[in-house]
Amino acid sequence: MKIAFRNLIKQKGFTFINIAGLAIGLTCFLLIGLYIKDELSYDRFNKNADRIYRVSRIFKSNDGTVSLHLGHVAPAFMQHFQTDFTEAEQITRLYGLNSVIYRPENIEKKYQEQRMYFADANLLKVFSINLLSGNADKVLANPFTVAIAKPIAEKYFGKEDPIGKLLKIEGKYDFTVSGVFEPLPTQSHFHADFLMAMSTLNDKRLYGKEEMNNDWGGNNFATYFLLPKGYDIASFEKRTKSFLDQHLPVYDGRKGSEYSDLKFQKLTDIHLYSHLDSEHEANGNIKYVYTFSAIAFFILLIACINYMNLATARSASRAKEVGLRKVVGAVRAQLIAQFLSESLLVTLFALTIALVSTVLLIPVLNDFTEKNLTFNGLFDFEFLTLIIGIIFFTGVLAGSYPAFFLTAFQPVEVLKGKIKNAMRNGRLREALVVIQFSIACILIISTGVVYKQLSFMLNQDTGYKKDQVLLMRVGNSNAIDFESFKQELKRQAGVTNVSQSSRTPTGRLLDSQGARVTKGDSLAPTSTEIKALAVDHDYLQTYQIPLAAGRDFSRAFKSDDSTAYILNEAAVKSIGWKSSSDAINEIFVYGGKRGRVIGVVKDYHFESLHQKIVPMVMFINNSRRNWFSVKLSAGDFQSTIAGIEKTWKTYVPDTPFSYQFLDERFNNQYKAEQKQRTLFVIFAGLSIFISCLGLFALAAFMAEQRRKEIGVRKVLGASVGSITSLLSKDFIKPVMVSIFIASPIAWYAMTSWLTDFAYKVEIEWWIFPAAGAMAIVIAMITVCYQAVSAALMNPVKSLKSE
Repeated sequence: MKIAFRNLIKQKGFTFINIAGLAIGLTCFLLIGLYIKDELSYDRFNKNADRIYRVSRIFKSNDGTVSLHLGHVAPAFMQHFQTDFTEAEQITRLYGLNSVIYRPENIEKKYQEQRMYFADANLLKVFSINLLSGNADKVLANPFTVAIAKPIAEKYFGKEDPIGKLLKIEGKYDFTVSGVFEPLPTQSHFHADFLMAMSTLNDKRLYGKEEMNNDWGGNNFATYFLLPKGYDIASFEKRTKSFLDQHLPVYDGRKGSEYSDLKFQKLTDIHLYSHLDSEHEANGNIKYVYTFSAIAFFILLIACINYMNLATARSASRAKEVGLRKVVGAVRAQLIAQFLSESLLVTLFALTIALVSTVLLIPVLNDFTEKNLTFNGLFDFEFLTLIIGIIFFTGVLAGSYPAFFLTAFQPVEVLKGKIKNAMRNGRLREALVVIQFSIACILIISTGVVYKQLSFMLNQDTGYKKDQVLLMRVGNSNAIDFESFKQELKRQAGVTNVSQSSRTPTGRLLDSQGARVTKGDSLAPTSTEIKALAVDHDYLQTYQIPLAAGRDFSRAFKSDDSTAYILNEAAVKSIGWKSSSDAINEIFVYGGKRGRVIGVVKDYHFESLHQKIVPMVMFINNSRRNWFSVKLSAGDFQSTIAGIEKTWKTYVPDTPFSYQFLDERFNNQYKAEQKQRTLFVIFAGLSIFISCLGLFALAAFMAEQRRKEIGVRKVLGASVGSITSLLSKDFIKPVMVSIFIASPIAWYAMTSWLTDFAYKVEIEWWIFPAAGAMAIVIAMITVCYQAVSAALMNPVKSLKSE
């Protein structure tokens, strides 16, 4: 170790570059490793995680294609699951909602809560929820009881014991606190602050037991099965066809299995593999895990290649050292240990720096990923084993060439200089530079494609005006005079229009009912699902959505409130009408309600560009419009919002005022892509930087090796330019080769990535040479600095040494 340390001190510049490169590579590896470890650990805190399955529901169009895949099912399924799937140890459900909550004795302190669920009494027998107070068997057994998370108990009750005390929900229902539980870990696919007894919904005021048992359409219940250990889930799914045919009602002449299907998802697969049309929360993506794992490995590999490159370059100068050691009795195993000890020493220094850097950068990573990663995550057994493995892998890989290749030669050949001359061909070094810059080019090309796709999505014409639109969601309370509220908002200074709708752009179109149109002499169901959007007379004007044919809803026509429909162009096409104008005045039956098509709007991107524009129908429905879209004029937004808040408190006193701007929601749709772009820029930059560190050191070393040759050439009249060209061309060639290797790999990777988007950019040919040119320019700048320095050196200094 002493000799290894002396060798490292002797070559301070190369040692610094090796340690710096490895430290950066290891820091990236550790940070990404923490992120990946967190992503892979979701829901595994549950004791029975490997035996819990969530049932999801598929809806099929008339042509058999999947029109909707929900992570929730209807309440009517439960009674039949319990009688038909008796081998299940437990079946439990969650039904989410959000509501205003306050203590009856503290009516001034009202809170709008989001993470609320009705839960079956056996929930704690399925999920590992740590109950701090209350009886696990009874905590959710009785109607109008609620278990609350510890932070919620402190929020509402302070230091008081909350058990037995009341919380008022929706301003009219009193719930008794029956338990307090530890908050669910971050790594859970759902998070609950309130768990209310599911039996409460049997009350007619909320749902009604009979209504629940006959409701096959309200797909809002997340349903989980706890199956026996080793049970074959495939046998479960095989029975769903007969189950659906037996229990589901016939719909449009189709049996249950012809328009619906059930799938069972493993609990531990939900976070990374499930991206259904309804989820409790936004999930992760296994593609990101694979991508970042590859990036972490490649950046570490680039750093290792730097070490190997410099080690192989310097090994020629250490050939005599090996020969002399062998002459005085050193055996090969001792020499291998010597080289590997130097390599491991460098790796340990780099790891120390990397660990410190990781601690400092974890808060930045948490802000970026919106996670709660900690440094302690590095020290569980699996991760610690991985770190130790990385040290040895990196150390052995980086020191393998001189350790195993150089020590194999006979000392007589080494001392005669035969090996030194043989090792100067640099083929291995060229191959390693090719690998380095191939990885860098792949990341540069990928960054370019991600940037183009994101710019395309953010700047794509959506077909509606999203600027200066303020969104507010109001409950469905009958006590609210929605029309008066709307008219008062329209009178506000700074408000140009107000509209109500069941959903808003940037959301998902999940509601659908059977549609029928005239075919021949009778009405027949359409072959595709047509999504529903309940609106008011001002919806199209507020969003400035243009008509392709017909007219907008009008208060001048009373029939518009009940029998008028407006379709989009995609619906017209799916029904089979030749043009938008052909659809006008056609009979259209939707959800059993007969009417006529009065207008057709041009297709617009209601959902994100991840989804195709789907067939859609708009109609007036006063009972389903709980979203308010307020179009603001340019000016003082703050005073306008203050006025809106004042009106809100007058008409919606029981709900705290909250709002969001539509353009913010629009940008949030592409948050994952924006983060991915940032990460690619960072990692591409780091890969280039580490590669150039190695290239810089390698060029310096090669210039030093050819110092006398350069001196002789200068004496014979060689110019600075010719010497610079001579030294540079050996490095530019492998960089150019790397472009040809990287281009097809990057093209394949980015083509696969773009399949997640219904609307996407084309990967244009110029991206590949542009990325290559960038890599060449960066490499040239790096190498030319050393080449010019060597060419400008006084030849007297390089030739007088002997």
